[in-house]
Amino acid sequence: MKTNRGKYIATAAVIAALYAALTLALSPISYNVVQVRFSEGLTVLALYTPAAVPGLFVGCFIANILGPGGITDALFGSLATLIGCLGVRLFRRKPWAALFANVIANAVIVGLELRYVFSLEMNPLICMLWIALGEFISVYLPAVIIKPWLDRNHGKLF
Repeated sequence: MKTNRGKYIATAAVIAALYAALTLALSPISYNVVQVRFSEGLTVLALYTPAAVPGLFVGCFIANILGPGGITDALFGSLATLIGCLGVRLFRRKPWAALFANVIANAVIVGLELRYVFSLEMNPLICMLWIALGEFISVYLPAVIIKPWLDRNHGKLF
């Protein structure tokens, strides 16, 4: 049992590190209203392993606390990713629909955060739509590329 727990923690840690590193490396497009955060593409991993959920949450927290939004973005953005990943995990039997849970959670929470917490002078619905567009690109484009490979190899990885 400890081996499985250790593997779970190690998998979550690697996913967290990948998320944070990818977000920070691509920081010019990872933050703001129009954001294409390709690290959100790692959400596809929640279809294959429950360790992806805490891994993506922690990775998002680290990336956001080090980003321009600070602790506020770390709290709200990480909550959005956590809720989205829980949705992906919950509906994983319908993978392409499940990934949309992350798009919705981030669009609503981050969109409202940008409008009301960071006082962005924009209609809240427009904020949510911009976040949804970036999130859709960030989640589905990488998923189209890596999901077929994960379908064949996830047993070796997780």
